[in-house]
Amino acid sequence: MTRFILSFFGGIFSIITLGIMMFALTVGAVIWIYGQDLPSHESLARYTPPTISRIYSQEGRIIDEFAQERRLFTPADQIPDLVKEAFISAEDKNFYTHQGYDPRGIAAAVVDAVKSRGRDVRGASTITQQVMKNFLLDGGRRAERKVKEIILATRVEQALSKEKILELYLNEIFLGQNSYGVTAAAQTYFNKTLSELEPHEAAFLASMPKAPSDFHPVRNKERLLQRRNYVLREMHDNGYLSDELYEQERAQPLRSVQNGDFEPYQRSLPPRDYFTDEIRRQLTRDFGEGEFFSGGFSVRATLDPEMQTKAAESLRISLENYDRSLGRWRGTGKTIPEEQLGSEEAWREALANTSVARDIDLESEWRPAVVLEVGDASMRLGIEGIASDDARGTSVPRDDISWIRGSFRDNFERGDVVHVREMTADNDGSFIRWTLRQVPRVQGAFMAMDVHTGRVIAMQGGFSYQDSVFNRATQAQRQPGSSFKPFVYASALDSGYAPSTIVIDAPIEIDTPQGVWRPKNASNTYYGPTPLRTGIEQSRNLMTIRLAQEIGMDTVACYAEKFGVYDHMGRFLSNALGADETTLYKMISAYAMFANGGERVEPTLVDRVQDRYGRTIYNHESAKGNERVCIDCAEDSLPPGVGPTIRNSRERVMDAVTAYQLTSMMQGVVQRGTASSVVDLGVPTAGKTGTTNDAKDVWFIGFTSNIVAGCYIGYDNPSPLGRGAYGASMCGPVFQRFMTEAVQKYGGGAFDVPEACEFINIDRFSGARLGPDASGPNVVAECFRRGQEPLFGIQLDGGWAMSGNFDLIQPDGTTRAREVTTSTGRKATVGPKASFGTLSSGGLY
Repeated sequence: MTRFILSFFGGIFSIITLGIMMFALTVGAVIWIYGQDLPSHESLARYTPPTISRIYSQEGRIIDEFAQERRLFTPADQIPDLVKEAFISAEDKNFYTHQGYDPRGIAAAVVDAVKSRGRDVRGASTITQQVMKNFLLDGGRRAERKVKEIILATRVEQALSKEKILELYLNEIFLGQNSYGVTAAAQTYFNKTLSELEPHEAAFLASMPKAPSDFHPVRNKERLLQRRNYVLREMHDNGYLSDELYEQERAQPLRSVQNGDFEPYQRSLPPRDYFTDEIRRQLTRDFGEGEFFSGGFSVRATLDPEMQTKAAESLRISLENYDRSLGRWRGTGKTIPEEQLGSEEAWREALANTSVARDIDLESEWRPAVVLEVGDASMRLGIEGIASDDARGTSVPRDDISWIRGSFRDNFERGDVVHVREMTADNDGSFIRWTLRQVPRVQGAFMAMDVHTGRVIAMQGGFSYQDSVFNRATQAQRQPGSSFKPFVYASALDSGYAPSTIVIDAPIEIDTPQGVWRPKNASNTYYGPTPLRTGIEQSRNLMTIRLAQEIGMDTVACYAEKFGVYDHMGRFLSNALGADETTLYKMISAYAMFANGGERVEPTLVDRVQDRYGRTIYNHESAKGNERVCIDCAEDSLPPGVGPTIRNSRERVMDAVTAYQLTSMMQGVVQRGTASSVVDLGVPTAGKTGTTNDAKDVWFIGFTSNIVAGCYIGYDNPSPLGRGAYGASMCGPVFQRFMTEAVQKYGGGAFDVPEACEFINIDRFSGARLGPDASGPNVVAECFRRGQEPLFGIQLDGGWAMSGNFDLIQPDGTTRAREVTTSTGRKATVGPKASFGTLSSGGLY
């Protein structure tokens, strides 16, 4: 009997032993099999998560952010214990004691799965396992993945500290609303930093990893509240919260940005505009899209927010003035269906979901609105952000649409989405009425930059970025028209010509494959022999054509390409008048080289780029070809009135004397030429107007000693702007408005005169040399190269002789008397044209 009992228990022992051995062998085999091809966990030690790239203004204020995954990386030692405790309580209470996996948790999950026959399959993953799943494995629920998770978790626990593992988890985890990591989530849900979070807010965030889409703070508010309170209870049970604090936090309501309890973080940022989007475009090109959107760059922009606001306002005023002068209402083209207009709640929701521009601030903020009632004397609106019972009312009177053809009923229907703004009194800002507005169909661009550094301080690529993201300053290829002429004159001056050189202003006929081309001056008149200075001041087309023919279009094109206006300019005479297309961005940077004395300057929207570790990976002033060095900045002191000496290694693209001669001639454009009626800044200013055939594009680009700025206006699909549309009349005021403030902020002085300049008084009408004491409106002191004897009396005609069958117009607008040979062979004097008080045989009487 004893032997039987011993044999029985011995058999059981053997079976158990064999079972344990088999189980151990099986587990070992499984671990060996699945542990062969696992990804290396060593990469976790070099973890560089995708993080937000931020753009800062000159003052260091965040003005935009770009990211594919909205994440702000925070080291473990900067994450408050409260946040760590909330996530540990919610996800892995034994985190600090287990070795990567939790056997009790796994067993509980298996029991639940068996009891529910597979319907209730919950995870039993520790935080370490979740890190493995997020970083190294897929997110499936297969047993194979679970085994791999456990193996990797065990290895990682041996290689990394608990704090490092927690750091990886809290920065990588997805918490809904496109927020990755706890720092970004705190900003998204509460607009707070981690250190500002209350316990119930930390528990709110810790509720999210389970299923972010199932715990939406608005749609699933009650469910999220229950989950938050569960996390608070776990924190209390684990000793992280006292009894009193637990009860206090549990009683807190569920508050979030999404429920309107906090201001959204995005509202603290200015609306995205053309400037920051162009930075995104350029840095994506330079560093790659993936690196820019996930590299955590800190970008210091050259943007001056104050001047950017002025640039947008200046351009918008001119665009809107032109649009309203046409007298046509187009509106937004958006409508709200009748069934959504029945209640205020319905139309407000529909209006909020309507995609229209909300980034326009011109005199006051432009608000979207919906037409609710159309009458004869007024029109009632529903205005976004304005209560229906607002004391100012919500109606627009008939007087407000006096600029539009037709009545309210002719132009509007119930449900139309429109823009309105407040009209206020100039003297005290008091409310007058709501006034209708529309985004113009005509578009344009404006840009301003520092002529010495190339730093772009303002860029406006259209009327509204939210209406059209196409940046017309950098992307629109337009004909510059007469604003290109300075490059023709620059190539002539560098080729030995002088501002006093005489060029014939007379009709030309040129044979082309398309037929005979007969270019004309804008005035349709001819002025005969004229100095170069007057030619550019008055923007004479025929003089420019003859000059380009004299020096050769190869020379002109090479100059334009050297200045960066074109990559490959066509060698056609029409291109001397700006027929080839370029961008405002290129034209502004080229004009800067006139202003700074002929040195190459590369435009930039970025001062510096730093990577996620704070290392500078781009600096504009140390970029190749753009280096600037302060010679005596290390000195303890400098003599009174003496500033630091800045040296640079920039390429000289034109002779300094040529640059000054051209600048002086372009000052004449502003003082007495085509821009004299619209530009007056009180400091020396130079510039050039430009108007293309049929006024499809109008330009003005000008500069002071510090700032160059310019504008073009035209339809995106080029078409005539109509009579009276000129660069001076449309773009000149844009420049004047902007530069008035720019001069106050950045100053302006006389343009630097090169040492090689020798001044001689010249008659600007005839080009004749005058004495040193000459004075009068016709006298101008021209710069000539010292040591180079100026030639006077030579006339250039470009190879086209000047015929005599047209009137020569003098600078004051009168015609010149001409000597002609009559049919009898006698000499006779004809003209000038008769005017009041004169007699002429050409009249009827």
